[in-house]
Amino acid sequence: MRTSTRRSHRVTALAAVAVLATGLLAGCASDDDDNSSASDNGGGGGDGGGRITLTVGTFGTFGYKQAGLYDEYTKLHPDITIKENVTTRTDVYWPKVLTRLQAGSGTDDIQAIEVGNITEAVQTQAAKFVDLGKDVDTSQWLDWKNAQATTKDGKLIGLGTDIGPMAICYRRDLFEKAGLETDRAKLAEMWKGDWSKYVALGTEYMKKAPSGTKFVDSASSVYNAALGGGEERYYDKDGNVVWGRSAGVKKAWDAAMAVATSDMSAKLKQFDKPWDQGFANARFATVACPAWMIGYIQEKAGDAGKGKWDIAAAPTAANWGGSFIGVPTASKHQKEAVALAKWLTAPEQQEKVFAKQASFPSTPAAYGNLTPQPDTLAYFSNAPITQIYSDSARTIPTQYFGTKDQPINTALTDVGILQVEQKGKTPEQGWEAAGKEIKDVLGQ
Repeated sequence: MRTSTRRSHRVTALAAVAVLATGLLAGCASDDDDNSSASDNGGGGGDGGGRITLTVGTFGTFGYKQAGLYDEYTKLHPDITIKENVTTRTDVYWPKVLTRLQAGSGTDDIQAIEVGNITEAVQTQAAKFVDLGKDVDTSQWLDWKNAQATTKDGKLIGLGTDIGPMAICYRRDLFEKAGLETDRAKLAEMWKGDWSKYVALGTEYMKKAPSGTKFVDSASSVYNAALGGGEERYYDKDGNVVWGRSAGVKKAWDAAMAVATSDMSAKLKQFDKPWDQGFANARFATVACPAWMIGYIQEKAGDAGKGKWDIAAAPTAANWGGSFIGVPTASKHQKEAVALAKWLTAPEQQEKVFAKQASFPSTPAAYGNLTPQPDTLAYFSNAPITQIYSDSARTIPTQYFGTKDQPINTALTDVGILQVEQKGKTPEQGWEAAGKEIKDVLGQ
C-alpha cells in the first residue's frame, strides 16, 4: 500500500516497527475511521452523565492512545471523555477533513494536519480553525515549526506534534570492508555542508564495494534529504510556484542525478518490498535517515544488523515528516478542545510519546529528557542518537510549502528521477518528464 505523500509512506510502511523506545511509529489498520473509543471513560461520541466527549481525528498512529495520554487526561479531568477517530492514509483522511471544514459540521473537536497539508490549511482553511496563538506560549515549539502553521496575519492554526530531523544511517561493517572511515564524527565532518560531498564518498565506496552492495538505496532518497535542508522548495514565501528556478530544488536534483547516473545506487523505490528486503540483505551501505527511520531499520534489517549500523549527522540539517493538531471552529467544545490540544503537545507529553514510539518532539524543552532504549543504542553502535537529531532539529531552516507541494515532489521523484535511475534516460529527459507532469498538476 503506497500513497503519494512522504508522510503517508511513513504511516503505511512503519506498521509493526519497533522504534527508538518501544511500540510502533505508525500503524496500518484500515482506510476508514475505526470509530473506537480511545479512553477508558466511555465513548459513543455523545455527552452523557454530565461529561463532555471530545473527539480527536488522526491518521496513522499518533501515539496518544498508545502512550496512555488519553487515560491520563481523563483522570485529571473526570468530566471529559475522549474518543479518537483514526484514518490510516492521509490521502483518504485529508480530503474528508476538507469536506467537513467547508460544510462547517462533522469535524472532530481536534484535527490532525500533516506537514504536507499544513500550507493548504493555512492558506485556504484558516478561518475554519481556532487561533491557538492566543492560548499558548509559542516559544515552546521550534520557530520553524510554528512558522509552518502561522498565517500571514499571525494566526496560529496548529500546534506542532512530531518532526523528522535528518541524519545518515550507515553500515560500519560495509564501510570498513570498502576501506572507508567508520568514525561517525569524522564522517560527518567529511560531508558537512554539502550533499555533493556525501555523493563523492559514494564514488570512493564503489571502488572497493563489498560484492553485491551499493552506497545508497536510491537517488530519490538523496533528493528528498537534500531538499529537506534547503530554504527554498517549490514555492516562495509569497506562495508563488518557483520549482523550476528554485535553488533548493536545483541542488537536490543535481545531487540525485550524480547518484542516478552512477553505479552507486541500489535503484530501490523507497517503501516498496524490494527496498525492505534491501535492509535485510545489506544491499546498500547508507540511507538518508530521519528520526522515525531508526525503528524501520531495526525491523527490516533484523537481528543480523545489530551493531553493524551507525548514525552520523547529515550534510545539512533537514526535516522529513511531522504533523500538527488544530481545533476547528465547528467544534462544539472549543475551550475544552484547545485545553486538550495544548496538553497533548506540551513537552512533557511529547516526551511520553517518544518513549513509546520515538516520534521526535517539536518542543526543544523535551530534548534533554529523551532516552532511547538500550537495545536501540546497541543496534546503532551506541551512537548519541538524541544529540544528533536534536542538533539537527534546532537548525532546520524554515521552508515554505505550497498547496501542490506533494504532487510536485512526486512528479520529480517518481517520474523524473526514476526515469533516469531505472530507465536510463538522461537528466535532461527526466527533468522534462517531471515538468510535463507538474504542468498537469498545476493545470497549466
